[in-house]
Amino acid sequence: MKPKPHLSVISAGIALALSACASLAAPTPIATPLPPTLTPTPTAYVIPTPTQIGETLHVIIDDDMARDGMDAILYLLKHPNVEVEAITVAGTGEAHCEPGVKHALGLVALNNAGNIPVACGRELPLAGNHAFPSAWRQRVDDLYGLDLPEGGNASSLNAPELIASTIRESAQKIIVVASGPLTNVADALTTSPDIVDNIRMIYIMGGAVKVDGNVGFSRAGIDNQFAEWNIYVDPRAANIVLNSRVPITLVSLDATKDVPVTMRFYQTFETHRTTPEAAFAYDLLTANLGMIQSGGLQFWDELTAAIATDESLATFETFELQVVEEEGTESGYTKPTPGGAKVRVAVSADGLRFEATFLSILNLP
Repeated sequence: MKPKPHLSVISAGIALALSACASLAAPTPIATPLPPTLTPTPTAYVIPTPTQIGETLHVIIDDDMARDGMDAILYLLKHPNVEVEAITVAGTGEAHCEPGVKHALGLVALNNAGNIPVACGRELPLAGNHAFPSAWRQRVDDLYGLDLPEGGNASSLNAPELIASTIRESAQKIIVVASGPLTNVADALTTSPDIVDNIRMIYIMGGAVKVDGNVGFSRAGIDNQFAEWNIYVDPRAANIVLNSRVPITLVSLDATKDVPVTMRFYQTFETHRTTPEAAFAYDLLTANLGMIQSGGLQFWDELTAAIATDESLATFETFELQVVEEEGTESGYTKPTPGGAKVRVAVSADGLRFEATFLSILNLP
């Protein structure tokens, strides 16, 4: 594993974040004038340093390797309180298995993180035939036209096997950050139920509880105003995970609505990228600049990763939820249902503090 930064380095990173926040909070340092609606109001707050978070967190990342997922992986690889034990690719998500594994290994190489095992699972959902639009998947498979270093070899295990073996063999309870369809996690919990007691928490990016979903609003021709994409693709898997005995925190669209990717942030990021990881995350945003300008991007997976390391970034409510598996206009809806699985849901987030934290971690040496 790559050595984690010393406290003095962390403090420098936090100072950088405060500097970034000064840019975020004042329109004058930004070269391009912003419309009044994008000009942030000054906000005073204290950024919790990583040393305040506590002990080392042992994490498995299960992700579908889209832009926000790659950001989240880099954030967790850089975080001084996180040891990434394995990365699994959700083949039912936006990347197909072969390119997804290649890109994950490339991120590990970019971070000089050593030999973190990487694997993929199945490419079809446990039930049904939902899928991300093929054009989206092609862009992700093509890495948005960007390049990563050549990584090592994939694990000989498939994703559910790697998840199960990593959890089973760990001397510490494992945190799972699941930021794609939940196919791999559901497979692991179903085939290896003994791992449940060694999971500390599963942080899931998925669902929409008190707000509209994003499936019907993404120009994919699907009549569904309730579902969020990760849950929609494999509702059966989501129900299996939510109804397991594992502690779960759902980072839903209710919270990610508070962390849009704005031109204000993009312009600030342009002058606050001092590491290869930060530079690549900036390039990912540049490759999706049209989506930023249209207001179509949020920090979905990034917020999930950040909450896994600092829960003070969000507020939570507990709901009884059931995922709608039947086809129709509510398919994939994380629906409040009496008697459903009791799930802790992040319903709001501190957007400016998230932005500063995200920048500070990515820019740590």
